[in-house]
Amino acid sequence: MKQLIIGGARSGKSRLAQEYALDWQARTSGEVIVIATAEVTAGEMAKRIAHHKINRPQDWRLVETTLDLTVALQQSSRADNLILVDCLTLWLSNTLLSDRNWAQAKQDLLDVVSQLAGEVIFISNEVGQGVVPLGELSREFVDESGWLNQSLASKLDRVTTVIAGLPLIFKSFVEGER
Repeated sequence: MKQLIIGGARSGKSRLAQEYALDWQARTSGEVIVIATAEVTAGEMAKRIAHHKINRPQDWRLVETTLDLTVALQQSSRADNLILVDCLTLWLSNTLLSDRNWAQAKQDLLDVVSQLAGEVIFISNEVGQGVVPLGELSREFVDESGWLNQSLASKLDRVTTVIAGLPLIFKSFVEGER
């Protein structure tokens, strides 16, 4: 299964994804790989990263990439593993602020999703439900985030939003229903 879990900041998205991955691991004894897209910096981001590390099992493998998400997915995905990508919006932000072509990076991700052998959980922030930001870069980020979530959701088996720690499944494909 390939799925997207979206929600606001501190909504419980990562916790839900980790609970799913723990359950999957208990049922299959497969490997869980976390692909983290945050750039390790000092201050507030370092605290957020530490919080995530403390709250996930030590036996999960960590792959860190700020820009090369598609490559990390291709190199890590196997039929007997589950990849948890945390998170798409940081990857988007990193890419927009780099010299990379965002449209190409997004298309590369969309193209690779169906080729991945194992299970994947993508985590993304829902940032489009608030006030339209004033700055051009902020508006571009909100727009591109929404378009990325829409494009990816159309290709995945399940889409869940999380609000106040409570999941609401918007799309769910069960094997054999298509």
